[in-house]
Amino acid sequence: MATNKVRTRFAPSPTGYMHVGNLRTALYAYLKAKHEDGTFILRIEDTDQERYVEGAVDIIYNTLRETGLLWDEGPDIGGPVGPYVQSERMSMFKGYAEQLVEKGEAYYCFCDKERLDEMRLVQKASGQAPHYDGHCRNLPKEEVEAKLAAGVPYVIRQKVPQTGTTSFEDVVFGHIEVDNSTLDDQILIKTDGMPTYNFANVVDDHLMGITHVIRGSEYLSSTPKYNLLYQAFGWDIPTYIHCPPVMKDAQNKLSKRNGDASYQDLVAKGYLTEAVLNYILLLGWSPKGEREIFNLKEMVEIFDEHGIGKAPAIFDPLKLRAINAEYIRALSPETFAEKAAPYIDEAVKTECDRKLLCSVLQQRCEVLSDIPGQIDFIDELPDYDLELFRSKKMKTTPETAKEALEAALPVLEGIENFTQENIHEALFALIAEKGVKNGWMLWPLRVAVSGKQFTPGGGVELSAILGKERTLERIRAAIGRLA
Repeated sequence: MATNKVRTRFAPSPTGYMHVGNLRTALYAYLKAKHEDGTFILRIEDTDQERYVEGAVDIIYNTLRETGLLWDEGPDIGGPVGPYVQSERMSMFKGYAEQLVEKGEAYYCFCDKERLDEMRLVQKASGQAPHYDGHCRNLPKEEVEAKLAAGVPYVIRQKVPQTGTTSFEDVVFGHIEVDNSTLDDQILIKTDGMPTYNFANVVDDHLMGITHVIRGSEYLSSTPKYNLLYQAFGWDIPTYIHCPPVMKDAQNKLSKRNGDASYQDLVAKGYLTEAVLNYILLLGWSPKGEREIFNLKEMVEIFDEHGIGKAPAIFDPLKLRAINAEYIRALSPETFAEKAAPYIDEAVKTECDRKLLCSVLQQRCEVLSDIPGQIDFIDELPDYDLELFRSKKMKTTPETAKEALEAALPVLEGIENFTQENIHEALFALIAEKGVKNGWMLWPLRVAVSGKQFTPGGGVELSAILGKERTLERIRAAIGRLA
């Protein structure tokens, strides 16, 4: 399929959850296509049945839809170069491999498992890297035809040049050149007639008119072999954009097996989809300027693949939290209340001022899953240490706390309409009358009603959230404990 238009693809294997690195590849492929007013294609590479996970295709669809990375062509919506599921394309690959055999760019290999195992043992013993030794590379045509006629099992191997070099330009890593002598005669078609991943990938990318291949840098070493296939067919070679790995730390890659977060895990932990996508954008890619918060439309406008760095990207949970916090602050109060509701319900079963609770939480939580731990005092006051009333910063002690609470109690009892504004007005009048600092009065109130040092709001807000009856009950209990 010849085209001047940019065509990118995301070609995941349905092997489980959507990993952060996988989603980043999808994002960059989407952004490159959309920035150039091109086409973004979804292709499902499901030929590895041993690793196939039931339901994983739905996870791919759902993740891309949730994040807004909507494809222009794909399995569910079709397009001019379908089918878009690799297992439905199987019948065509063998014919392409046979074309290469006719051109002298590939050959039939009849080596059985025993011979190959023995070859590898010898190579290992002599310290050689495992590779096919070319035993069937130059078999006479008559011998090949006789073996095929006799039904001897075979694979089709790529005939890689044994001298010279193969080179290519990568947008991220620059000029890459390898000696052909280091490349193996890779298998293109297996004994069952099915293509290998590497072969199917090249043929599919060509037939789908892919102009820019965006993928992880682990494929850099395979790319020379891919390019030799393109050249053997006489096809145009795409532009390569290899992205550095996403690492947990300097030594370890992010891995689901190591318990590292997938996209689904992060959303389940209370991260906002938009924040996760924004953070993934910055994993190995740098915008021009200081700004780091972008919605998807803005990402499309500013994306330039030359901003992708070579260095591995370290997944920084603190940076993700900070970005998520910015997105939480930017939500409308109604949207925040809707997203926070399940987390509040987890911790609070009794009546309280939900609207006020949401307004203080929105300013103080970084991830929605922080919420239950911040408000677990609402239903039931935890047992607290009287030393919490001691604060160097607020210049309070258990003794001054008792004095402050005893002064505040009748003032709060006298408020008929127990709103935040009325509580604030009454207590600040008391503070002025006594000539004390705000913290001297308000710190003991916060501790008395929450039993905590750190809360999503101050004593005034917490009192209004709890309501008059519970607030007074807790202040009286605190005075009793401080006596």
